[in-house]
Amino acid sequence: MAKETFKAMVVTETEDKKFVREIKEKRLDDLPPGDILVRVRYSSLNFKDVLSTLGNRGVTRKFPHTPGIDAAGIVEESNVGRFKPGDEVIVTSYDLGMNTSGGFGQYIRVPADWVVPLPKGLTLRESMVFGTAGFTAALSVYRLLDYGLKPDQGKVLVTGATGGVGSIAVSILAKEGFDVTAVNGVVDEKAYLLELGAREVISIEEASDESGKPLLNATWAGALDTVGGIILATAIKSVKYGGGVTCCGNAASHDLPLNVYPFILRGVTLMGIDSQNCPMSLRLKTWESIGTRWKLDHLDRLTTETSLENLGERIDLVIAKKHKGRTVVKLPE
Repeated sequence: MAKETFKAMVVTETEDKKFVREIKEKRLDDLPPGDILVRVRYSSLNFKDVLSTLGNRGVTRKFPHTPGIDAAGIVEESNVGRFKPGDEVIVTSYDLGMNTSGGFGQYIRVPADWVVPLPKGLTLRESMVFGTAGFTAALSVYRLLDYGLKPDQGKVLVTGATGGVGSIAVSILAKEGFDVTAVNGVVDEKAYLLELGAREVISIEEASDESGKPLLNATWAGALDTVGGIILATAIKSVKYGGGVTCCGNAASHDLPLNVYPFILRGVTLMGIDSQNCPMSLRLKTWESIGTRWKLDHLDRLTTETSLENLGERIDLVIAKKHKGRTVVKLPE
């Protein structure tokens, strides 16, 4: 039986245009209309959540607001036949946590078309170790494999490798047998990246060429980029003939300082990855792979668990660029 009130992180805009995070009591009536009411057991912290807490209008238009673009929990109420109370489900992407009250609260109410049955092979907690970041990483690997990338073709570069997407991308690619070169973050985490399966670790400086050369030495069979900007441009200019590059983020920059030569002289393909509006058929297929073929043995090594009350500390680490791996949020019982 759903409670009438529940705890949630609420971000409020003050009169002086600052944004304040607080843990407050909300009512079920505060939630938007929807087909499915889910009691959230676990959520996870993503870069987009941090942007929402900072008042980024490109993510969240109206405040007060409860962020959390990921949620895993148990169906409490359903008005559609394919889900029933007691079902374990996950909700990621779409508008959850952006302008729809998100997983940093004990309850969410969402359209049925946003809901995915918990994949076989995963617990609710494990699904949130992956969350949107892990799903994005898996979707990126899926696209590279579908493009034709094979381990015997050479090294694969992963940028932003200490972040949530990057950490899981390194792990999945290593599990697939690829020789992974990982780009380290602001804080030196070489040992961590090697433990995840990277064969080589390079610095941000080594991954950033600002010479202005139209092409660089052909080094990588493919690349999985999470940060954008000069690092993505450098990766594209360094990929071998016919190689593929995926792009899923802009943590460094939304700009791409590049020319056409990698595309017209080396036949490089740049593939955009959008996890938010990914078709449900591909979404289900990718989550199935996460629970089976790509389930990782070292999930705990990737993960820091925190409570709703202590989540603010983890958000501050992301803002300070000192966060690594995945943060799972355990909601109160």
